[in-house]
Amino acid sequence: MILLRHGQSEFNLHFTATRRDPGIHDPKLTELGHAQAEAAAEALASERISRIIVSPYTRALQTAAPVARRLGLPVFVNPVVRERYSFACDIGSPRTELEAAWPDHDFTAIEEVWWPSVDEPGASIIGRAALFRAEMAALPDWSDTLVVSHWGFILCMTGQSVMNGNWLRCDPTAPAPEQLIWKA
Repeated sequence: MILLRHGQSEFNLHFTATRRDPGIHDPKLTELGHAQAEAAAEALASERISRIIVSPYTRALQTAAPVARRLGLPVFVNPVVRERYSFACDIGSPRTELEAAWPDHDFTAIEEVWWPSVDEPGASIIGRAALFRAEMAALPDWSDTLVVSHWGFILCMTGQSVMNGNWLRCDPTAPAPEQLIWKA
């Protein structure tokens, strides 16, 4: 499967410059983030993708949009692939707001409030990644899946730090990373 990190968000822009949480809830993509999403769509157009799974955060939904449009595929929203909850940007938008903004997406897998209310321990996101890895490994066509996700989740799946708008392949049948370095 392919794991794509969302494009640059308003949070990423400010946090990178200051290393302080700017307090932006569920940030949208910046102009650069939209360009990164378009570039990813272009790069992934020749890949064999038959399923798109995306995190419920707006930045991930916006990143998935050009890929889904180009490939003519539906988008399945799954909170399991969301970011580790530890900053203001990890406060999401309610399901009803997301459904209104993205009426063609499948939001059946999420509750109205789908993000945690307190900081998420590393063990929790590692557990979510393990669950997702097992679910994907059980599918005969897991290799045809694109997952639009976040730095922390991709780190837990692969052990690799991925920059905004970049993607890599992940074999869910392979062992999980043995060690994670929680630095961006």
